Amino acid sequence: MRYIPNADADRQVMLREIGRRSIDALFADVPQAVIDAHRPLGLPAKSELEVLATLTRLAEVNTASRRIPLLGGGIYDHYVPRVVHHLASRSEFVTAYTPYQPEISQGTLTVMFEFQTMVCELLGMEIANASMYDGATALAEAALMAERIRKRGKVAVAANLFSHQRRVLQTYAWAAGIELVDVPFVPSGRSDLSRLPEGISALVLQSPNAFGVLEDLDGLKSRLGEALLIVSTYPLAMGALQPPGAFGADIVVGEGQCLGLAMGYGGPLLGLFATRKEHLRQLPGRVAGRTVDVDGRVGYTMTAQTREQHIRREKATSNICTNSAHCALTATVYLASLGAVGLRDVALLNLEKAHYLATRIAKLKGYSLVFDAPFFNEFVVRPSDGDADAMHQRLEAEGFLVESPGAMAELGVPNALRIAVTERRTREELDRIVKILGGKR
Repeated sequence: MRYIPNADADRQVMLREIGRRSIDALFADVPQAVIDAHRPLGLPAKSELEVLATLTRLAEVNTASRRIPLLGGGIYDHYVPRVVHHLASRSEFVTAYTPYQPEISQGTLTVMFEFQTMVCELLGMEIANASMYDGATALAEAALMAERIRKRGKVAVAANLFSHQRRVLQTYAWAAGIELVDVPFVPSGRSDLSRLPEGISALVLQSPNAFGVLEDLDGLKSRLGEALLIVSTYPLAMGALQPPGAFGADIVVGEGQCLGLAMGYGGPLLGLFATRKEHLRQLPGRVAGRTVDVDGRVGYTMTAQTREQHIRREKATSNICTNSAHCALTATVYLASLGAVGLRDVALLNLEKAHYLATRIAKLKGYSLVFDAPFFNEFVVRPSDGDADAMHQRLEAEGFLVESPGAMAELGVPNALRIAVTERRTREELDRIVKILGGKR
């Protein structure tokens, strides 16, 4: 944070202007413990060439980029066509800001409108915003929205939700005074929906869930009565699966990283949020709409802005004051470049490759799949000796980047490993994984 490419003399002028003697005095209000916890990078205050050389050396310390990722849990290693980066990096997109003035922001507003349209088509819903920070905050905002609509003070949440999404949801719910009721999962990996909690504003499900398992949404909405059905989903999977909207979901959210965004060591991310028209007034974020001007020409403008920076705080649906606009642009370009057929092909590649690997591992002596319900491109494996840590270390030693068994233990599934397979994994890589687990090199 302290690396600012200004000359010492310029810094002194700026410090005098604000009444500070030094950079340390400027940051004096920051607790020393926080400062000590963040080791400085030690960047040389010299030329750009020297700074680049230092950063390159630091980057080479991280070996993740030289490994083959089997990571999942919400962020996936998908291939991004070069056209996506080319178009998304154009200067008019990179420098564009919030389109408060439609007369000079038609390009940005058009992209937002197209993004919303694609999200609705993808998730099977009627209206979408543009956009939210990430999948976790989108899910938490969905719970708040359901509570505003039903006002029952209680939301049921599936126990097989991604852990990071649950933590964000818990924080939001705590601050809003909403009670969260756990819905356990059965041995198949699906949520136990045999006895639904009563008096809830909404039921929150994830499909595919944290185990990669597809939930059975058929007929669920009718059993919920007045409670809303909130589904968090994997957008890319919708290329091959029926969307939650087809099953009557009231709110559908998702993490949009899989739609053209890099893994990026955890970000930036993109929150998708879609709902029914009847709930427009309770929708967080903002909505771009299409209209015509006085001369009958098509134009785009902001049609709903319910954020607190636009209206009175007590009337606002969300205190989020920005959105992942450039990430939404990237997702729009990605979806447009693939088209419906291309998206289906990518989704099927994920599905088929994951099932190929899962089937081969299940046939190995000493390994089994933990859950038997249908899954998309993630599955959970358990070694018969119960030593998932050894399995994890074996794969990592051979150059595969795998999530720690602790992620499954946090969800109540000890001694197990979650493996994600995307279209980028080759047949040779998958066969090599099988050989490693089978004790061969």
